[in-house]
Amino acid sequence: MHRFDVETLTAGQWRNGGGATREIASWPAGSEEFGWRASVADIDRDGPFSAFPGVDRTLTLLAGDGVRLTCPGVFNRLLTRAGEPFAFSGDHPLAAELPGGACRVLNIMVRRDRWSAQVDQVTGPLVLPLGHAGVLYVLRGRWQASTDSRVLASGQGVWWEEDGNASGQAVTPLSPDATALWADIAPTS
Repeated sequence: MHRFDVETLTAGQWRNGGGATREIASWPAGSEEFGWRASVADIDRDGPFSAFPGVDRTLTLLAGDGVRLTCPGVFNRLLTRAGEPFAFSGDHPLAAELPGGACRVLNIMVRRDRWSAQVDQVTGPLVLPLGHAGVLYVLRGRWQASTDSRVLASGQGVWWEEDGNASGQAVTPLSPDATALWADIAPTS
């Protein structure tokens, strides 16, 4: 398992100037084209989102008053509750509107011909499934991975690849208010 703290990840500015992305993981590491990718984005202003043909995306509001995602004729969705995932096809160009100002989101992207992703809010212990990759992002409270004695707090987490030694390991809540986002990333074949 690989540990991360969003505040220590390098922020890369978007080409359109509308925000910045902090990459948690991109797999396979060092590849020109990711199979799956996890990042946290700070969206600073209204504007377009890039299309990612062949990619399925799940966006989850982490902080801020919300973001409206629109794709004419396909969907118009206002995300206002932190921790509620919204899955959609990256094939479509989107527009984002920030009704209450800047916000932060967790962005999980998978190439649909190779991977699928399910993002859920969790409050109980997790045992990592055999052959799956994934990301656990702490929303509230304290958590601990069985491979590390350090405690994870809000904005921190762990990620693992499917061929690593994380299968069977556990991630456990340590406080009554512990809530996290779990992105379970499974190979499609």
